[in-house]
Amino acid sequence: MNLIIDIGNTQTKYALFDNEEMLEFCVSQFQDVALIEEWQNKYARLSAAIVSSVQGKPNDFLYILRSKFSRLIFFDQNTPTPLENLYESKETLGYDRLAACVGANAICPHVNLLVIDAGTAMTFDFVSAENQYLGGTISPGLSMRFKALNTFTKKLPLLEKSDSFDLIGKNTIQAITSGVQNSMLFEIDTYINQLKEKYPDARIFLTGGDSNFISSKLNNKVFLSNELLLSGLNSILNYNNS
Repeated sequence: MNLIIDIGNTQTKYALFDNEEMLEFCVSQFQDVALIEEWQNKYARLSAAIVSSVQGKPNDFLYILRSKFSRLIFFDQNTPTPLENLYESKETLGYDRLAACVGANAICPHVNLLVIDAGTAMTFDFVSAENQYLGGTISPGLSMRFKALNTFTKKLPLLEKSDSFDLIGKNTIQAITSGVQNSMLFEIDTYINQLKEKYPDARIFLTGGDSNFISSKLNNKVFLSNELLLSGLNSILNYNNS
């Protein structure tokens, strides 16, 4: 059994897998050793763990985990994965991006894949049918776009996403909501359309904190999966254990 820990920009996710099945899931604002010990007491076969972090290497946390797990991996540029990583600056790659691609590839192997992660930042990542990770793009996520307008202007208010918005905003609140949300939707749909001109058979995956909000508003069909990153980390751990 595997413990998966994903330390993100704003929260830490914990998941417990038995082979490919997720048995437990929890979100915390901190590194929750008590939760890990609770799961170890509940599941005697829990012996392997993998940690991914966008905040750098959590050395103190890893020191604690090493005393609790016979097999522990900190996911970085030196970790073998089922994908060939062709990214030119591997040391600067956000490994949540690569892990999500591994998760998508496990679902659809040997197929051209686009993985869109709509989180704090929005990332587009491409995996070829030859199981090669080629890279992608990074742009501001939905909340970051709202915050940027508020932070870098004197009068524009800080807003949050809303299901009520039109193409033309008739007041400042509507204009901000329309501008931020439509710009993100246009960006996603345009990117997919251009990619499909070159790779018409590409499968499109959508994940991340805003994926549920976005998916129904797109013109393109996407495969929605909020567990892509965690399942990808589980696949990487299994790959290294085999």
